[in-house]
Amino acid sequence: MVQAIIALTSYNGKFFADGAKTGVFFVEAYHPYEVLRKNGAEITFVSETGTFGWDEHSLSADFLQGEDREVYENAEHPFMQAIKTMKKPSEIDASEYDLFFAAGGHGCLFDFPTATGLQAIFLAIWQNHGVVAAVCHGPCLFENARDSNGEYFLKGKKATGFTDEGEAILQLDQIMVDMNLKAPKHGIEANGGTYVQPADPWSSFTVTDGKFVTGVNPASASETTQKAIDVLA
Repeated sequence: MVQAIIALTSYNGKFFADGAKTGVFFVEAYHPYEVLRKNGAEITFVSETGTFGWDEHSLSADFLQGEDREVYENAEHPFMQAIKTMKKPSEIDASEYDLFFAAGGHGCLFDFPTATGLQAIFLAIWQNHGVVAAVCHGPCLFENARDSNGEYFLKGKKATGFTDEGEAILQLDQIMVDMNLKAPKHGIEANGGTYVQPADPWSSFTVTDGKFVTGVNPASASETTQKAIDVLA
């Protein structure tokens, strides 16, 4: 049985112009969970502090509809139960895992680039020939991480992530400037990686580079996860 980690941001603070909090983007945690579960994987949720909160905009009618909303509103759903069992990095033995997936949400911008506990886990899985994947703002976790040779993990790798255009459409670009936050493209390129731009900000789009898989937005969460499973095989 495949052993998989879904890593979540611990940040849950005010971010949006209306005062709403950011955190974990709901479908970017739930859709990967469902794809992994349907493929027979055993899933462990981890965050840097062992805590998390939802991105409040991700729970709005614009982003949470149909079955996804039913899951969120059902506290007894297996996903809602599983995510309550969140672990801290110190509780994880990375050698037991085959696949690492970093979920998104603007909360990632705040804690992922310095989340050394989560970074140590994905680096160990990678060095053990496992698969590393992320969606939307999840690739921020790879920023600043260095391999056993002291090289940036992202150096020489192709990756994607939520676009600058998407931030502008959501009217978050100035907020991010004010908070000194940058979309994934900038960290990828600063670490020597190649950012792959999608044709548009909202359609499903993924990039596979060996056993490294990234996706651009919420619509890409399922495809990114399935491709990660495919390259693990």
